Amino acid sequence: MTTTTPGAAEVELAIGGMTCASCAARIEKKLNRLDGVEATVNYATEKAKVTFREDVTVSDLIATVEATGYTAREPQPETARSDDSASGAGSTQEESDELLPLRRRLTAAVALAVPVIAMAMVPALQFEYWQWLSLTLAAPVVTYAAWPFHKAAWTNAKHGAATMDTLISVGTSAAFLWSLWALFFGTAGTPGMTHPFELTIARTDGAGNIYLEAAAGVTAFILAGRYFEARSKRKAGAALKALLELGAKDVTVVRAGREELIPVGELKVGDRFLVRPGEKIATDGVVVEGSSAVDASMLTGESVPVEVGTGDAVTGATLNAGGRLVVEATRVGADTQLARMAKLVEDAQNGKAAAQRLADKISAVFVPVVIALALGTLGFWLGNGAGLTAAFTAAVAVLIIACPCALGLATPTALMVGTGRGAQLGILIKGPEVLETTRTVDTIVLDKTGTVTTGKMTLLAVHTTDGTDEDDVLRLAGALEHSSEHPIAQAVASGAAARVGTLPAPEDFANIAGLGVQGIVEGHAVLVGREKLLGEWAMSLPEELRRAKAEAEAAGRTAIAVAWDGEARAVLEVADAIKETSPEAIERLRALGLTPILLTGDNKAVAEAVAAEVGIAPEHVIAEVMPQDKVDAVKRLQSEGRSVAMVGDGVNDAAALAQADLGLAMGTGTDAAIEAGDLTLVRGDLRVAADAIRLSRKTLGTIRSNLFWAFAYNVAALPLAAAGLLNPMIAGAAMAFSSVFVVGNSLRLRGFQPADR
Repeated sequence: MTTTTPGAAEVELAIGGMTCASCAARIEKKLNRLDGVEATVNYATEKAKVTFREDVTVSDLIATVEATGYTAREPQPETARSDDSASGAGSTQEESDELLPLRRRLTAAVALAVPVIAMAMVPALQFEYWQWLSLTLAAPVVTYAAWPFHKAAWTNAKHGAATMDTLISVGTSAAFLWSLWALFFGTAGTPGMTHPFELTIARTDGAGNIYLEAAAGVTAFILAGRYFEARSKRKAGAALKALLELGAKDVTVVRAGREELIPVGELKVGDRFLVRPGEKIATDGVVVEGSSAVDASMLTGESVPVEVGTGDAVTGATLNAGGRLVVEATRVGADTQLARMAKLVEDAQNGKAAAQRLADKISAVFVPVVIALALGTLGFWLGNGAGLTAAFTAAVAVLIIACPCALGLATPTALMVGTGRGAQLGILIKGPEVLETTRTVDTIVLDKTGTVTTGKMTLLAVHTTDGTDEDDVLRLAGALEHSSEHPIAQAVASGAAARVGTLPAPEDFANIAGLGVQGIVEGHAVLVGREKLLGEWAMSLPEELRRAKAEAEAAGRTAIAVAWDGEARAVLEVADAIKETSPEAIERLRALGLTPILLTGDNKAVAEAVAAEVGIAPEHVIAEVMPQDKVDAVKRLQSEGRSVAMVGDGVNDAAALAQADLGLAMGTGTDAAIEAGDLTLVRGDLRVAADAIRLSRKTLGTIRSNLFWAFAYNVAALPLAAAGLLNPMIAGAAMAFSSVFVVGNSLRLRGFQPADR
C-alpha cells in the first residue's frame, strides 16, 4: 500500500522472520540509515511504515530488509483480503496453518522432554541404560523442535547480532554436544551410570556428566512461550477486518424504477438505493425520499437516534431504525467514513512504539557477555595447564548455567496464570507487552455511551399534572409507543410495561414523522411526542410541566409530552441511564492514581450532566467529538506528557483505543473496539477496568521478579562455572529450584481478588 505526498512517498511493508523486538529495532535502524528514509517498524503488527524520497524505490527498501536477514513485501490491501475471506472459510484455515508448524514442534518437544527431565531428576528412574534412552528422546527435541532457534541464531550471527535465540541455540547445542562427547568418548555411557547427589563443589573433567535434560527442557519451555505469543500476534489485524465487515454486504438499488439487489462493492456515486427499517445504510449519501430515525451511535457515540428526512446526509453502516428511505450515494469504497475510520485504526496501531520485551533488552548485553565469558574461561584454563577436557568442561558449564531455563518460564507462566485468573474475572489480557503500559498510565479517558452509561434509552422519570394518575399516563402512553419502532418510543413502552404490566392495544394508530404518535387507547384520544405535536392540536403544557421539561432538557435528557382528551397531562424523561456501578468505578480508578476524563460524541449538556452524576469535574469533559476528534483528543493528552488509557465499546472508539497507550475495550461492545483494545473487559461493568489495571500491574510485577530471580541465579552461578567448581548436580538442583520458584511465584496470581470481594 503506497501513497505519495509532494517530494516524498510513503509505503507500508509486511515484514517476515522477526522473532523478538530487537529484530524490529535492527530493521528500523538499517532502513533509517538510508538517505531520505524515515522508518518505523512495529514488531506486534509485523509491519514497517516507511517515508522516503523520490530517488529511493520500494525495491531498495525491500532489498535493505532482506540484506538484514528478513523478508519484506507490500501487503495485500485490507479490502481485498476482506473480499477473499468473505468467499469462504479459507481465512480461518490459513490463520490456523500459520501456527501449525510451531504447534507440532511444541507438542513433540513436550512429549519427548518430560521423560528426559524425569529420568535426570529422579534417581529411581535411572535404570541400567537410561542415559541412552535420554539421548534417543532428546535428539529430536534439540534438532527438530529447536530448529527455529538455531535458524534465527545463524541469521543473527551472519549479521553480527546476538539475541535470546542465540543464547538458546548455543546453550542447548553445547549441552547436547557435550552430552554426546561424554556418552561416546567419556564415562557417561557406562551401563548403570547415575547422577549422584553430591552437594560439594569440586573441579571435575566432566567426562561422566550429561546435560540432555537441560537441552530438552529449555527447548520445550521456550517453544511454549513462543507459541502463546504467536497466537496473540496473529490477531494484530483483526480490528481492521472487524471494521471492514461492519458495513452492509448487499444493497437494493433503484434503477429505471426497478429495484435490483447488488453487492455493495458495485455501488457507484450517484446511484440511488433503498434502505428498509432495520437495514444498514450501504454507504455515505443524502436522503432523497422518506424520513426515519437513524441509529448512528456506532459512529458518533450519540445515544439518541437522529431524525433524518429529505436532504439530510447519512453515513454508511449506520442503522435505519424507523421508516423507508431512498438514499443517493455520495461516497463509496475507500472514501466513506467507515473506510476512513479503518485507516485511522491502522495508522494508530502502526504509530505505536514497538513493544520491546525486558528479556530481550537485557539479552542484548547478557548474551555477548556470556559467550565472551565462556571463551575466556576456555582460554584461561588452557593457558594454566588444566588440560583440554577440564578447560572445555568449565567453558561448557558457563554456557549451560547461563541457558535461560527459569528465564523461559518467567514471562509465559506469569502471563498464563495472570490471564487465566483475569478470564475468570471477565478480564482478557492480549499479551505481555500490554502489562508494561499499565504501570505508567496516569490518565484514563472514558467513552460515555455504553461505558459509563448503559448505552440504551431508558424511561427515567414521569411528571404529571395535579389529579393525573401516573399509572394512567404510563398505560396510555406506553400502549401507543409500543406500536412505534422508534428507539425512544420503545424505551417508553418497555418502562411502562415494567411498571403497569400488560399494555392495551391502540386503535387508529398513526406515526407523525418527526413529531410523535397519536391514536385511540381505551376510548381516549392520545398524543405522545414533541411539544409541537400538542400545539398542532391547540394544546399547551401547563407551567409545572413546562418547568419539568426545561429541567430535563438542561440535564441532557429527552422530554416527551403526553396528552389525551384535549389536555396535556404529563412529561416523560428518557435518557441513556448511568450504570449503577460507574461512580464507584471512577473512585477506584482515582485510587490507582488515574485522572478520569469523559469523552463523548453527545452534546455538552448531556456530557456534563453525566459527569456530575459520576463524580468527574466539568473541566475533564470533552464533548461533541467525532471519531477522528477522539483520536486527536487522545493525541493532545499524550502531547501534554500524559500516559493515556482509554475505555470504550463502539466502533467510533476503535481508532482512539488503538492510539491510546493502553486500550480497554468493553466486551459488551463491537468486535472492532474489542480487537483494537489491549485489554478486553468481558462484563459491561466499569469497575472491572480498575480490576484489570490492578491485575495487569500485579502480573507485570510477578514477571519482573521472575526475571530478576532468573538472571540473579545466572549471575551467582556463572563465577562458579568459570572457576571450574560447578558440580553438575548442584547446577541441576539450582536450575530446578529456580524454575520451581518462578512457577510458584506465578501461581500466587491465582489468589488475586477484585476490590469488591
